[in-house]
Parts: sequence; structure tokens; C-alpha cells
Amino acid sequence: MRLPSLLLSLLALLVFTGCNTYERRAKQKADVFATLSPETRTRLENKSILVGDTFDMVYIAVGNPDEKLQSTTATGATTTWIYNRYWQEYQGDAYDGFRRVVVRDPKTGASTVYLEPVSRPIYTDRKQPILRITFTDGKVTVIEQPKT
Repeated sequence: MRLPSLLLSLLALLVFTGCNTYERRAKQKADVFATLSPETRTRLENKSILVGDTFDMVYIAVGNPDEKLQSTTATGATTTWIYNRYWQEYQGDAYDGFRRVVVRDPKTGASTVYLEPVSRPIYTDRKQPILRITFTDGKVTVIEQPKT
């Protein structure tokens, strides 16, 4: 009885949270999306951003950024959206001590005690910027991507 209710709960969570897909973002920004040409809609669906695009167009194409930075320069205020890639990097094993293992000989009934080393994997959280988009006066002015 618990398994069906757990599966139903997970399904409901998926339905209500959903994926942040191009279609969902286009619906959220329907007023802007309706004004775009078919060529621009196709470009945004392919996650292609150009200088001159607006905040809403970038959001429709690639979603919310991981970080937002506000800067003030001599020429005015800018906003930078940063998109990151996250992963865990394996660093090796840490030894936590020993575990006692008792093995009983079925023929003699004698017990032998062994000590086994106990270890656990160590991972480091990593982050790498993969896209930086700078806006000035609400329009994209700079697009930075690392070479691959």
C-alpha cells in the first residue's frame, strides 16, 4: 500500500514542478513570445542567443541563470547572467578505521576474528561557468562562452 502512494506522490511532484522547458518558458512569457517572428522562435528553441536580444528572449531560450550580477560602469548599469555546469569530482577514498569480521569454521566450530579496513569515497563539488550574458539597457551586449 505504501509503494502506490509513494509513486503517486512522486508523479504529482513531477507534474506540479515540471521541467523548465522551452515550451513552458514560452507560455510563461506568452505576451513577448506572440510578438516574435517564426525565425526568432526557432532560433530561441535552438538555444541560440544574439546581441540585441531582450531579458525575456534569453529567458525563453535558456531559462533562469544560476547567478545574476549587477554592475555600474562609466557608460551605465549592466546586468550579467551566468549559467554554470555542476558536477562532483572523485578525490579518492578516506579510511575510517577497521571493521571486525568474525568467521566461524563449520568443521571445527572455531571462530577467527579479522579486521577489515573501512573506507568511503570522497567527492568535491565543482562548478564551471559555461555561459555569461551581459545586458545593457535591457538588451544583450556581450555573450561569453568558453571554447570547447
